[in-house]
Amino acid sequence: MELAAGFAPTSRDDWRALAAEVLRKSGAETSAPEEALSRTTYDGLTIAPLYDADDLPGDPGSPGAAPYVRGARVTGGWDVRQRHAVADPEAVLADLENGVTSLWLVVGDDAIPVGALGRVLENVYLDLAPVVLEAGEQTPEAAEALLALAAERGVEPSGNLGASAAYGTGGAELALRCAERHPGLRAVTVDATPYHDAGGSDAEELACSIAAGVAELRALTEAGLSAGQALGQLEFRYAATADQFATIAKLRAARRLWARVAEVCGAPDAGGQRQHAVTGSAMMTARDPWVNMLRTTLACFGAGVGGAAAVTVQPFDACLGLPDDFSRRIARNTQSLLLEESGLGRVIDPAGGSWYVERRTADLASAAWAFFQEIEAAGGILAAGPLIAARIAATRARRDDDIAHRRFPITGVSEFPDPAEKPLRRAPDRTDERAEPPRIRYAEPYERLRDLADAQPERPKVFLATIGPLAAHSARATFAANLFQSGGLAVETAGPGTDPGRIAAAFAASGTTVACLCSTDQLYEQHAASVAAALREAGAKKVWLAGKGRHEGIDANLYAGCDVPAVLRETFDDLEVTR
Repeated sequence: MELAAGFAPTSRDDWRALAAEVLRKSGAETSAPEEALSRTTYDGLTIAPLYDADDLPGDPGSPGAAPYVRGARVTGGWDVRQRHAVADPEAVLADLENGVTSLWLVVGDDAIPVGALGRVLENVYLDLAPVVLEAGEQTPEAAEALLALAAERGVEPSGNLGASAAYGTGGAELALRCAERHPGLRAVTVDATPYHDAGGSDAEELACSIAAGVAELRALTEAGLSAGQALGQLEFRYAATADQFATIAKLRAARRLWARVAEVCGAPDAGGQRQHAVTGSAMMTARDPWVNMLRTTLACFGAGVGGAAAVTVQPFDACLGLPDDFSRRIARNTQSLLLEESGLGRVIDPAGGSWYVERRTADLASAAWAFFQEIEAAGGILAAGPLIAARIAATRARRDDDIAHRRFPITGVSEFPDPAEKPLRRAPDRTDERAEPPRIRYAEPYERLRDLADAQPERPKVFLATIGPLAAHSARATFAANLFQSGGLAVETAGPGTDPGRIAAAFAASGTTVACLCSTDQLYEQHAASVAAALREAGAKKVWLAGKGRHEGIDANLYAGCDVPAVLRETFDDLEVTR
């Protein structure tokens, strides 16, 4: 059966002609609609508006076989892994009894003490629930405690000890023990999430993960493991984001890259990368954190479809501190819904064969491999710190610029903020202080301004001088209100009308010193100058205009694409907000 049998055949040229006509009607004359409708990622990759069979990069292979693009396993589904940083046995059991299948325990003086592991895992069946440790410098002690606990119960543990051979946290010794005595246990975690959470791009995160993995392989083989044994001791951790297709392509590309490393090492059959995907911290917002539930759902979907072996959904309030019972429940139920109700685990690599996904996977892998080679040329991951930091800083600067100009919108923060929101409060999570390099969150520039506005005795306010009937000023008034509210500023409107005196009187009654004119270009021509003059007489220190027109008495303009945090900071200064 041919699905398109009832339709007339079309070509890419047919599409180009139709797309060019639509663009012409919208005012964008172009003879190259594909270029006009394409966008570029932070890795310099072009995302085209249309893909066809000619874009396929080649045979991606089969699930469970090299190059493992279509998955390192031949079974569907994934391990539902939840993170715990507090010695709370009841919370651990609640997770395991309600959908979680493995535990990620953060161990240390600022988290779960090594001595508390036995209490935390007291009623946990270690032969059924894999345990993954994250203990930093205390990894050897934490690993010994876990192994001793399993031996005491007479069971074989599984999971990952979270060590590193390259960074000197006992990885080599533990890997030798795991390879010899504990076939279900891995010793080393290659964590790429810090590169993502520092602001890096997908290709940068991938390149750093492969470079770190290669460093671990070198250390493990020098300690006496074979290449195949060393490959079997590694698990990789990646960030999953609300850009579902980026996440799918990243995980698929990561497996392709690692398969190539295994091939070069002479152990291609051991090149199936074990992946743990974690919903990214950088995308999370402290303001309107409920939206984080949607972000993490998309990220979990991308991770599952992308073939991760284990997935952790961060609770929606994770960036505020320690999550509560409700947020942990929502996090685990997000995975249960996708696995059980949506049935994502029933299909292996559902994105496989998509012309777009296959092309994006291949292009991302090429970009990451190129940067990986740069890192290796600089001496490897341990020596290339300055190179990596500079590259990530440049990416972060480009993204920050996009966020400032709202080309990268953040729902609930830079777009559609809730001015009546009451911030959530959580107990601090001290493990955040471990992050190296320091984590960033995309929403922070706006959230700092919101915090500053909240801290004032009375909320700073901007007056919207709306000119003409509601239909005339509504669009720009909504735009201006949204912009000012993204920084925590209150807005008050004049209502419909064109009388400068009435508008100025309403401004004076508002008690603010900053105003913004909102109307159509036609009405600006008739009334902007007189309204601006009346506002000046009423005490306005700054008069903005929503739009790009230039008129007498106007100090500056607000428009789509302006630098919003800069406008907000300037407005705070004009309102003499105490910092």
